[in-house]
Amino acid sequence: MGVVTVGELKTSISGKRSFRPSSTIRHAATEWPISDVSSDVTIEIGASSFALHKFPLVSRSGRIRRLLIEAKDATISRMNLSLIPGGPEAFELAAKFCYGINIEITLSNVAMLRCAAHFLEMTEEFVQKNLEARTEAYLKDTVLPNISNSISVLHRCECLWPVSEEINLVNRLINAIANNACKEQLASGLLKLDHNFPMKTMPNIEPETPSDWWGKSLSVLNLEFFQRVLTAVKSKGLKQDMISKILINYTHNSLQGLVIRDPHIVRGSLLDMELQKKQRVIVEAMVSLLPTQSRRSSVPMAFLSSLLKTAIASSASTSCRSDLERRIGLLLDQAILEDILIPANSYGNNHGTMYDTESILRIFSIFLNLDEDDDEDNRMRDESEMAYDFDSPGSPKQSSILKVSKLLDTYLAEIALDTNLLPSKFIALAELLPDHARIISDGLYRAVDIFLKVHPNIKDSERYRLCKTIDCQKLSQEACSHAAQNERLPVQMAVQVLYFEQIRLRSAMNGGHNQFFFGTINSQFPQRSSSGAGSGAISPRDNYASVRLENRELKLEVARMRMRLTDLEKDHVSMKQELDQ
Repeated sequence: MGVVTVGELKTSISGKRSFRPSSTIRHAATEWPISDVSSDVTIEIGASSFALHKFPLVSRSGRIRRLLIEAKDATISRMNLSLIPGGPEAFELAAKFCYGINIEITLSNVAMLRCAAHFLEMTEEFVQKNLEARTEAYLKDTVLPNISNSISVLHRCECLWPVSEEINLVNRLINAIANNACKEQLASGLLKLDHNFPMKTMPNIEPETPSDWWGKSLSVLNLEFFQRVLTAVKSKGLKQDMISKILINYTHNSLQGLVIRDPHIVRGSLLDMELQKKQRVIVEAMVSLLPTQSRRSSVPMAFLSSLLKTAIASSASTSCRSDLERRIGLLLDQAILEDILIPANSYGNNHGTMYDTESILRIFSIFLNLDEDDDEDNRMRDESEMAYDFDSPGSPKQSSILKVSKLLDTYLAEIALDTNLLPSKFIALAELLPDHARIISDGLYRAVDIFLKVHPNIKDSERYRLCKTIDCQKLSQEACSHAAQNERLPVQMAVQVLYFEQIRLRSAMNGGHNQFFFGTINSQFPQRSSSGAGSGAISPRDNYASVRLENRELKLEVARMRMRLTDLEKDHVSMKQELDQ
């Protein structure tokens, strides 16, 4: 155990080997030990000890005075103060202060000195401008009025718990951060109003927004302190978009280091499980701090998707995953394919599938049931939007559901490549959307065809049910031509495709527009002419010749279709006879 003598204590200040009282206390030399006076008390703190003098210590520290008075042995020469916040470093500064040596209070040591002063009871009761009063003055003048300084000192309080909590220092710093953040927000808003200019013409304002400076510095805090700060700023009225940016930044920094980069570490090892636990704690905490669920949420879809992927990978609680699934469901019309390609949790039993289709099924169901469940959003919707009919192709809700239908078809085509995906999972997703959600079924047909190609050995009943999800009336001419020759499809579907294609050809030959087949599509999406001239620019003779040529080609196509239909009907009858036997 090393002993720090009074002379060594002085050496760090003046470079001299022996103790010399500072000029401020030379007038009271009779009350202070001179350099040749040996120490009469040794203070032990952990592995360190300090050989000091009782008188300067008891003159400013109520705790040391009380311990000496309460001691049965009046000649006590050793004292243990290992519980002092800040350890040997804090005590050394406090001891220097007791000896009258001027110490510098800074952002890096003010929290430590404030807690040490409380522990040593260095209050005004013993001497004016004692260490407690000195640190309080620094906090009030330099720390609490400034957000960045408050965050820095709050970070130092993490290793000073529980004393920093007992003296209410943590709460004071958190409240100061919240109050000053909202003042900054108000000042920034007033400044924008005064200038009456758009943000892009005021580059000097943007760097001062909370999300761009003090919000980022919150990433140094531990999870508990960060949660308390964010709860405080939310209660004080900080804007939701600012809260979202702060959350995203903190989450990114917190999860960044929790990735195993060593390929030799076996998945499921103790280290991997420990990292998984840390991820789970962070994700669950971040989800609890997210703004209120809403279809107008300021939280980006990409961030919600990343949280859900991490929540599933780290086996987060069911309530946490459900919260994220609902948030994504509310904003599903803003998602892209990458957002919903959620890997399956390899820790669980998912039959070796690549993606978590169960979560996606719930997410899409949430979106489709918004009318019934999202009462809060219904109240927020303005009257003009409520006037739209859900089934009207021009309504905002219909445009959203069309986006979602395209997203689902793209997703189905992607997961269809997974050889381990069960047909029942794929069928459940394919059957999810209502009839009006798809104007054209080409995307779904493509996904089904990919699935049948990758899974050639599925049961006939599953093959039939899968193809039944496709509305043959909504297939384009190219898709119909492909389907009519697609040997992977059941005979019933091929017959149905040829039947509707024949109806379309007859309608085209008669010059009419069959409303039963593609009528609504053609009226909603009129095809543009490839030529710059209008229809009136074609002469009657050229028009007549063109019509005759088209009719000839259509008749040939109908003849080919009939032959194909006859062959398919024969195959169908043959298969039926075999089944009956």
